[in-house]
Amino acid sequence: MSATTRSLARSGLALCAAAALAVGTAFAMGKVSPPPLPERVAALAPDARPQGGGELRYFGLSIYDGFYWSPARSFSVTQAFALDLHYHRTLTGDGIAGRSIDEIRKLGIGSPGEHTRWLEAMQRLFPDVRKGDRLTGVNIPGHGAKFFHNGASIGEIADTKFARAFFGIWLDPQTSRPDFRERLLGEK
Repeated sequence: MSATTRSLARSGLALCAAAALAVGTAFAMGKVSPPPLPERVAALAPDARPQGGGELRYFGLSIYDGFYWSPARSFSVTQAFALDLHYHRTLTGDGIAGRSIDEIRKLGIGSPGEHTRWLEAMQRLFPDVRKGDRLTGVNIPGHGAKFFHNGASIGEIADTKFARAFFGIWLDPQTSRPDFRERLLGEK
């Protein structure tokens, strides 16, 4: 093998190793690429672009990939944004609503009466999901939150305090999953 051939082979191996390291690092960090937002969702947050995303795991189980679409990396209910979740497993709508209200309680947002109203509203809206399903929530500033299942509208909760609490599950600095928040905001 000539010196040039050995040099090219080493360069090729180095390139392959670098690519493998990059892919391995992205996988280890839970980074995944977002598919485009459904048209109806994008129309509600026209300035939103993907800020970050990643895989949420719970006790080692992959639950969903999440993506934060916003005009800026920061979390503010004064701007239109979308939180897009792509499920890896079957979950009931009641289970999603129950887990959501538990996380809202941990954040300390809302009163017991509001928690009851919000839970009932989420139970009415959230469908059961299967692997491959997509739930998307859109913050509508000054109004509340609109929800979509696989791109189709499933309803809204017209309550700005609810929207702050609900999206805070993932985006509030006091979230129970700061690692996932960092990935959504593109900080990690």
